[in-house]
Amino acid sequence: MQHFLLSSKARTLSLKAVFRMGEDAAYECFRQMRFHETDGEAVCPRCGCYEVYNITTRRRFKCVACHHQFSVTSGTIFASRKLSYTDLLAAIVIFVNGAKGVSALQVSRDLDVQYKTAFVLSHKLREAMALELRDRQLDGVVEIDGAYFGGYVKPENEKADRKDRRLAMNRTGKRQCVVIMRQRNGKSLPFVVRNEGDAVPFVRDHVGTLTTIHADGGTGWDALHAGWDTKRVNHSVRFYDKGACTNQAESYFSRLRRMEVGTHHHIAGPYLNDYAGEASWREDYRRVDNGAQAAIVTRAAMVSPVSRKWAGYWQRAA
Repeated sequence: MQHFLLSSKARTLSLKAVFRMGEDAAYECFRQMRFHETDGEAVCPRCGCYEVYNITTRRRFKCVACHHQFSVTSGTIFASRKLSYTDLLAAIVIFVNGAKGVSALQVSRDLDVQYKTAFVLSHKLREAMALELRDRQLDGVVEIDGAYFGGYVKPENEKADRKDRRLAMNRTGKRQCVVIMRQRNGKSLPFVVRNEGDAVPFVRDHVGTLTTIHADGGTGWDALHAGWDTKRVNHSVRFYDKGACTNQAESYFSRLRRMEVGTHHHIAGPYLNDYAGEASWREDYRRVDNGAQAAIVTRAAMVSPVSRKWAGYWQRAA
């Protein structure tokens, strides 16, 4: 049986098609995404007035009521953009085409922009993706598991001198735990915590009380028995035990680990949560064609407010 990513159904949009469509078509694409409720007709973001002038020479609009001038990207995560609409759309296609993520260096080379531009743009897209994770609720059968990322320590030459980094006493300050809660055949929700057991409060907030939870034998998950029907599997003995398994959670970690090792090489620190959310998005939409993925990200970017984290990132004083 052919893998979905190898089939023609997975390829519905290419970079060649983006650059062939031209700036006008790319602009119209963003306009339709921004004002989809009015079929592409501009609406003033300040007062909500539907009557606006179209300043075609500058691709801007002017509100009849409050005289506010705005563009398609005003007030969105792409506010104050310098790239053309074609380049923005191409960046989104490049970003979603990476099954295991795309490095900022590759985006920089493909679009012929500075690394700083590619780095901030990629993180803005991750911020737009993260909108779906807000207030997400899981139910049915939910698998939960944790894994540690970041804080790499070069192993000692002699085996006797090497330390087991799984032990709390040997963890570095930058090493953090990513906990994934994944609904069986459904959506996923990641969190970054210090230890696995610290994620239990998040479980209470985002998992229904009638949910059946599958977890491994880690002591941090003992508290789950107090509120949910919890099934455990001892991975030191077997991967699957009387219907209980965490294989889909492990699938998420497989993707995130390959993003860390093979693509980004370093995803720790304050940005780990952003990469964890990206891996969750890619897992949730792994069976969706790349054209639909690009449309989902573009739509998310058009409804995302101006980024407080990434706007003027490189201009701030450290």
